[in-house]
Amino acid sequence: MAGCGGSSKDMAVDFGDEPHVLAVDDNLIDRKLVEKLLKNSSCKVTTAENGLRALEYLGLGNDQRNTLEGSVSKVNLIITDYCMPGMTGYELLKKIKESSVLREVPVVIMSSENSPTRITQCLEEGAQMFMLKPLKQSDVKQLKCHLMNCRS
Repeated sequence: MAGCGGSSKDMAVDFGDEPHVLAVDDNLIDRKLVEKLLKNSSCKVTTAENGLRALEYLGLGNDQRNTLEGSVSKVNLIITDYCMPGMTGYELLKKIKESSVLREVPVVIMSSENSPTRITQCLEEGAQMFMLKPLKQSDVKQLKCHLMNCRS
């Protein structure tokens, strides 16, 4: 795995070959697909069916405002659908970027709609990448390489 981008902070080293990814999607089939693709690429995967569940898992639920302060984030990457009921992927992204603990965690937004304004909006808010659904294995490979080597 040596080679490209070796001098990026030592964060790329912490999770060895199995980064832990939180996959958020309200659609069970899409969630299972993303989970399978990530596992095929040797990632550890936790899934959440909506933004609120994801925030609870990350320690940002309403009743646990400061529990995560000072502790290390449990995930190396969050990949979320854009269109979800209750809280969109964009709103989830904003909450993560507002957190002092989680703002360093890369967030990837997925959407079945190729909307340039939506893509721009997400990237401006701090999303690492924007990917079109349905995801393919090649997308996940690219994502993993990005995650392992190109941490800014």
